[in-house]
Amino acid sequence: MTTTSAPTSATPSRSRRIIAITLAIIAALVVAFFVFASLYADFLWFDQLGFSSVLLTQWIARVVMFVAGFLGMAVPVWLSIQLAYRLRPVYARLSSQLDRYQEVVEPLRRLAMWGIPVFFGFFAGFAASAQWETTWMWFNGVATDTVDPEFGLDTGFYLFAMPFWSALVGFVSAVLLVCLLVTALVSYLYGAVRVGQRELRISKSARIQLAIIAGLYLLVQGVSLWLDRYKTLVEPGDRITGPGYTGVNAIIPGQTILAFAAVIVAILFFVTAVIGRWRYPLIATALLVVSAIVVGVGYPWVVNTFQVQPNRFTLEEEFYQRNVDMTQEAYGVDGLDKEDFTAVTDVEAGQLRDDAATTAQVRIMDPAIISPNVRQLEQYRSYYQFADPLDVDRYEVDGVSQDTVVSVRELNLEQLGAAADWQNSAVVYTHGYGLVAAKGNDRTSEGDPVFIERGIPASGFLSDQEDFEPRVYFGQFSPTYSIVGGPEGSEPVELDYPSGEDGASETKTTFEGDGGPSIGSVFNRLIYALKFQAEQILFSDYVNEDSQILYDRDPRDRVQKVAPYLTLDSDPYPSVVDGRIVWIVDGYTLSANYPYSSTVSLDAAISDSSNPAPRFALDDINYIRNSVKATVDAYDGSVTLYAWDEEDPVLQTWQKVYPSTVKPITEMSGDLMAHVRYPTDLFKVQRTVLGTYHVDDARSFYQSDNRWQTPNDPQADTQLQPPYYLTMQMPGQENPTYSMFTSFIPSSTTGNARNVLMGYLAVDSNAGSEAGVKNEGYGKLRMLVLDADTTVPGPGQVQNTFDAEPSVSSFVNILQQGQSEVLNGNLLTLPVGGGLLYVQPVFVQSSGATKLPKLQKVLVAFGDEVAFEDTLNEALDVIFGGDSGADAGDGGVTPTPGATPTPEPTETAEPEEPTEPTDEYQAALQDAQQAMLDRDTALKSGDLTAFAEADERLTAAVERLIELGATQ
Repeated sequence: MTTTSAPTSATPSRSRRIIAITLAIIAALVVAFFVFASLYADFLWFDQLGFSSVLLTQWIARVVMFVAGFLGMAVPVWLSIQLAYRLRPVYARLSSQLDRYQEVVEPLRRLAMWGIPVFFGFFAGFAASAQWETTWMWFNGVATDTVDPEFGLDTGFYLFAMPFWSALVGFVSAVLLVCLLVTALVSYLYGAVRVGQRELRISKSARIQLAIIAGLYLLVQGVSLWLDRYKTLVEPGDRITGPGYTGVNAIIPGQTILAFAAVIVAILFFVTAVIGRWRYPLIATALLVVSAIVVGVGYPWVVNTFQVQPNRFTLEEEFYQRNVDMTQEAYGVDGLDKEDFTAVTDVEAGQLRDDAATTAQVRIMDPAIISPNVRQLEQYRSYYQFADPLDVDRYEVDGVSQDTVVSVRELNLEQLGAAADWQNSAVVYTHGYGLVAAKGNDRTSEGDPVFIERGIPASGFLSDQEDFEPRVYFGQFSPTYSIVGGPEGSEPVELDYPSGEDGASETKTTFEGDGGPSIGSVFNRLIYALKFQAEQILFSDYVNEDSQILYDRDPRDRVQKVAPYLTLDSDPYPSVVDGRIVWIVDGYTLSANYPYSSTVSLDAAISDSSNPAPRFALDDINYIRNSVKATVDAYDGSVTLYAWDEEDPVLQTWQKVYPSTVKPITEMSGDLMAHVRYPTDLFKVQRTVLGTYHVDDARSFYQSDNRWQTPNDPQADTQLQPPYYLTMQMPGQENPTYSMFTSFIPSSTTGNARNVLMGYLAVDSNAGSEAGVKNEGYGKLRMLVLDADTTVPGPGQVQNTFDAEPSVSSFVNILQQGQSEVLNGNLLTLPVGGGLLYVQPVFVQSSGATKLPKLQKVLVAFGDEVAFEDTLNEALDVIFGGDSGADAGDGGVTPTPGATPTPEPTETAEPEEPTEPTDEYQAALQDAQQAMLDRDTALKSGDLTAFAEADERLTAAVERLIELGATQ
């Protein structure tokens, strides 16, 4: 007889359960360690830089707001579910459908009663943590001492308090809606709410709970409607931001009525919770909806249609004036100094004698063009690079302020090719070297920049300073990370520059500053090996106990991390301050909640041919201040923030949020003050605003008959012309000063604007050179309003005139035959000689791979006169009767013979019979063509000597052709 054993019961394996739990714990620990590693690395970075309080403030604020949001949602939802379940009718008769629902829900009831509040709590917590800045701004908000013209409230309420209350009302509304939904759902599942046979039955407990929640929700909506009254002051309307006649006399009163009506309906719901009659609150709710339509939509439409439109200006004048005044205040243009300007168009000898100091600093080296030339002359090795376009600055040279074109020599590791292994990329090639500076108003005889600081090792008036530090570890093109530093006396491994003593091919150095977190410990090495996914950091022998890791090295990135409340200017620029190369970064505080101030798109205002695609987190703004000047040391990366606009209420509020992170302006050195300037992006926003708001009265604003716009760049006619810095003397100023300039033409909605000048705007950008003291005139906006009776051509029209000039077209045609390119530089507009002078440098470069733009000619226009000469000084003299009365910066330059083949235009009377070309003409033509080919070959190869020789032969051939009468 055989027996069969009973089957083994299917019980879970104890070992499998242990393995699963162990793996889950390990996975959780791994994830937790990665999160910890990221947070710890961030803390090390901020702590090394001295801004750990910024990071800790953010962490604490986010945690506090998450907990508040989580509890603010989870607790009310949990209470609603608990009350609805505990107060359910015990002996309620349920339908068969509800019985089946309960069979499904009951096993999961306990999990759901806790899980649903936790689920909604997490979402609310994350949403609340994202609003920590709004909450902290409200808590730390300051008064501005400026009141709005409608309610008489301090504008600080709109900047700081109103966003918080709006967010809070929205959060509480969401909580009450969720509570109402879960209460209704639980009451229905457990029989407290029954629907059937055209009848709705609600138990007493469910009625009380639902009525109270509904009443609370309507109370909150009443508060929201009351708050909406204030929001109207920052909402764009038909013509202006803020309420006009209809808003003040119909919309705001209507919102007040609806707010009180919502409170009354809420009270009726509370009464229903006691007496049990739903009729009154439901009828009141329906009436509230109808009232919202009538009072909120219908009545404003009637007022606007039958009162405002037939009498718009009479009724709206007061509100237009509010908009003009508040907009000018919000954008800092209320102190604009306007002057009517009747431009002179006639020319005479000596006309520029009173403007000699201005013409001496006219920039002919276009920073947007000469970058390839600077790179060719100053790069030295392929692993160096310069910015494109270059930056502009000014220095005092031999006691005279000199406008300069500058750039930092930075690394370009992409050019290492096969040599770009980890050791070279992270340990050897760690920094750039030196700053090059060239005169903006001068040129060499070959058309190159005149450098006053250049070379490796660095040489010039800057490097001659005591303790000058040329090394650039922190820049716009620095490597992602570098490992630097070593014990004292150890052999250097970092490449300093490609030359050395006693014929050595290179010089090496060791970083001696405090520029990054220490990775001397094994734990820190592990943290950064994980952060950068580079195991070499953990195992390399080049990492020692004194090693530091440098990362987040872009100046804008560093400032943005330590001052996250700032919007940064798109053009940081390098300067040498107190013997150190530093990056100067302008920071703005913005808002979209300034009452009665019109909104501007930041992207659209700042976008131009020099910065075609900016991006900003807050785009639509109606308030801006240049509140902070920041510096980043190019050697050790240290960041310093200075409170430039100490009266800015937004900055004052953020200083309370992040105390002791911003230094007062009194701590700025005199050398730093001499290099800060009025920021470009702020000026672009202000010129956009002034296109409409250069008028001061409501009538001019309403008629819109004098709106202006920024002209398009003549070299990129789909993009705006950028403003430009020059040392110049505006009419009414006693001395030339470093300023920024732009021009205006009439505005057109169809895109066919007349290209004639209507206005000219300048802002004093010189902050002075006294330590901690801002120059009295700094930031002063000056506008010339041109007399409409005198037509002054705009930049586009002047460019067309230049291009049509016979001498210019002949010059371009000859060069194009030799496959060269003619590049028109920045077209500058200068108010000198009683009129407006246009200056444009003209560069020539090969169309081949090697592009070396050489300054060959300068175009000048004044009135109807045009000159096209080798130097600016010559062009000014030609325009103004042989002697302009002033000397430009290139007055002592004698261009290389043959560099500028320019046939003289001939006067045409009766058309002559064409002559047959002679053999001599054919030979001269062949010589010219061969010289062009040789010159292009020299340009491509970078052989400047061969280029000059070919130019000489080309000039000789062209002159021979002119003698033979063969030019056209």
